Amino acid sequence: MKYISNLVKVNKDPGHGSHISPVYMTSTFVFDNAEIGAKRFAGEDPGFMYSRLGNPNVRELEEKVAALEFGEGCLAFSSGMAAITGCLLGILQAGDHVVAHTALYGATHAFLTKTVKKFGIDVTFVPFKSGEELEPHITDRTKVIYFETPSNPTLSLVDMKSVAAIAKQKGVLTVVDNTFLSPYLQNPILCGIDIVVHSATKYLSGHGYLIGGLVISSKEIIDPMRKEVQKTMGANLAPMDAWLLFQGIRTLHIRMDRSQENAQILAERLEKHKAIERVYFPGLESFEDNNIMEKQMKGPGAMISFVLKEGYEAGVTLMNSVKLCTLAVSLGDVGTLIQHPASMTHAIIPKEEREKAGIHDGLVRFSVGIEDVEDIWNDLEKALE
Repeated sequence: MKYISNLVKVNKDPGHGSHISPVYMTSTFVFDNAEIGAKRFAGEDPGFMYSRLGNPNVRELEEKVAALEFGEGCLAFSSGMAAITGCLLGILQAGDHVVAHTALYGATHAFLTKTVKKFGIDVTFVPFKSGEELEPHITDRTKVIYFETPSNPTLSLVDMKSVAAIAKQKGVLTVVDNTFLSPYLQNPILCGIDIVVHSATKYLSGHGYLIGGLVISSKEIIDPMRKEVQKTMGANLAPMDAWLLFQGIRTLHIRMDRSQENAQILAERLEKHKAIERVYFPGLESFEDNNIMEKQMKGPGAMISFVLKEGYEAGVTLMNSVKLCTLAVSLGDVGTLIQHPASMTHAIIPKEEREKAGIHDGLVRFSVGIEDVEDIWNDLEKALE
């Protein structure tokens, strides 16, 4: 109950008593005098100076998300990828080494295989589920362990407590992308993880009308990152997007409950369908990582992936046949979204590497929305035929 109260609680505007905070659509802020301006730039006064450096709407959002993820601080970025790249560039330097999971979002994978190499940073991709599987790949240069759980799009899980324990022994930072579950269903920091990142575009927003990203961690990590990375990158979240995101978070628990209830029903039906080879969903008894789910998740979430027996062409045909389900590459929306990773989000990854990560040509990623579950099923069933 306390957690849900934290989700929906709103702050009154101190200026005029508005129930919902107003949107501070301003690029800059006025100083009462030169002395106050000097104190703000010196960090001695908590007031605002310039919206790239801080804004009331953004600060309100950051405080809310930090509380939800049990972190000490949060940074809001203009996109999920800005959050991921800003976070990693903020803690890595030339000569460092990263151990990353093989199953990652396509753009994250591209960043780790191409962009960081320009800065003299090495990356090793490993298909691990525990700290024990990961440990042999940690070197004296390893600075970061990066993974998603559940992963995109295979929904494979990683035992966060196990990884965090090994990482702390080795003095390595852990970074987890918690986009697929949101703070409502999973809290990596409580499992010992150092840094959590989100594409706030997805479940936290929930309505498909904004792009945003978040990094949550301790003050020791967040404060320098705010000064050295966010300030100079300029990839800050806009006031209106911060305001919209704050409103979306107020209904997160309701949306997640309905979406994962629908997803459970649909996954069980898909598992029995003759056109489908395999279904990946943490709520199924057949899901191979059920033991990990029970340790760290409060629910299975609302993402389903399934493999069509007829492969790539069947995936394309399915995409072209749905009517109610929206063919789009995002997720976490109130409306059901469907996409084909091999031809869309993960097309940038070579086929051989995709298959090593379990992303087969016939794999379909399915983000279940809050519509009537029978309407979703009727649409899927007809498209599958």
